[in-house]
Amino acid sequence: MTSSRFPSMTEEDYRASLRLIRTPRIGAVTYNRLITRYSSPQEALKAVPLLAKRGGGQAPKIASEKTVNEEIEQVKTLGARYIFRHTPYYPPLLDQLDNAPPVLLVKGNPRLLQKPAIAMVGARNASAAACRFAHDLGQELANKGYPVISGLARGIDTAAHQGAGIEKTIAVIAGGLDSFYPPENKELQQAISEKGLVVSEMPPKTEPKARHFPARNRIIAGIALGVLVVEASPKSGSLITAKLATEIGREVMAIPGFPMDARSQGCNQLIREGATLIQNSDQIIEAVSVMAALFEEPTEKSPLEPRFSGLENGQIGYRSSPAIAEVKAKDREIIQSLIGSAPVGVNELIRQSGLENAIIQTILLEMELAGRLESHAGGRVSLLF
Repeated sequence: MTSSRFPSMTEEDYRASLRLIRTPRIGAVTYNRLITRYSSPQEALKAVPLLAKRGGGQAPKIASEKTVNEEIEQVKTLGARYIFRHTPYYPPLLDQLDNAPPVLLVKGNPRLLQKPAIAMVGARNASAAACRFAHDLGQELANKGYPVISGLARGIDTAAHQGAGIEKTIAVIAGGLDSFYPPENKELQQAISEKGLVVSEMPPKTEPKARHFPARNRIIAGIALGVLVVEASPKSGSLITAKLATEIGREVMAIPGFPMDARSQGCNQLIREGATLIQNSDQIIEAVSVMAALFEEPTEKSPLEPRFSGLENGQIGYRSSPAIAEVKAKDREIIQSLIGSAPVGVNELIRQSGLENAIIQTILLEMELAGRLESHAGGRVSLLF
């Protein structure tokens, strides 16, 4: 399940990619649409104003070269590096997602991203018994060759990281690599960044906000073969991660708990809905065996140093530019009339409009850049105004 190979890009292309990524309204899906459509990131940058105008709004303010240069220097200072999508060291399973982050910022050992890994998440206010169980499971999985991924939160996340050991754990955080949340895990995060791996999609100096955590959770689920929930209340962030894992075809597993404990209700609910009941590490490995059989560690060798900086990253590439669909004014009117405040999927737009997918994708891209669309799970969209 390795990534496809694409033509090499210049340093100017790297910087143009970062300018696109750091531009408002250009999220992962929009970025990937732009890169798929245009022959290079520089061409995509030039196209943004015209596309937004056609979409019926003003173009977003494109991130400046100065902003990107400052970020690159900050990344170098941190002793971190960029890993762009479609490069050998980008996580192979994450690379398959439509909303995969265009670039990851990492500090530590990026080779961990090429190992079949298990995500473990759970309650921040977890019981002592659950924390001990998560710790032991993490240790057993790491000893059997499966790095453990979690979000460095209090409770289960912390126990899982500590159990796996700092050399065999991946911490995905919601803020920049220089942010420490929760504060009491600062030493743990620093230790993981030296011998394990800390991952973020946010630039340095970004403090974690509530809206960043669901995006962080999709990365946790996307990297892993499967997601294990150890303890969780019915409306916890852990269940959001489990839901995301289900949507992208990952194995969802849960530890059963006492029905009267609110911290077990989320796990028991998951099991009722079809999650695999787990009692030990062997059952985890068995549960992810189908996905593991599809996982291929990249065999291509690229010169890598223990620490990485800036944009020195081997190869990054882009898909060949497809034929650009010719969109008529009438086509835009039809699609815009079909999109309302309720989320609708692309397949439904195709069915009701009778238009080709390429035409619809072009119109959606224009509307996104114009700030008129809101994206939802499952590739659905709704109108903002």
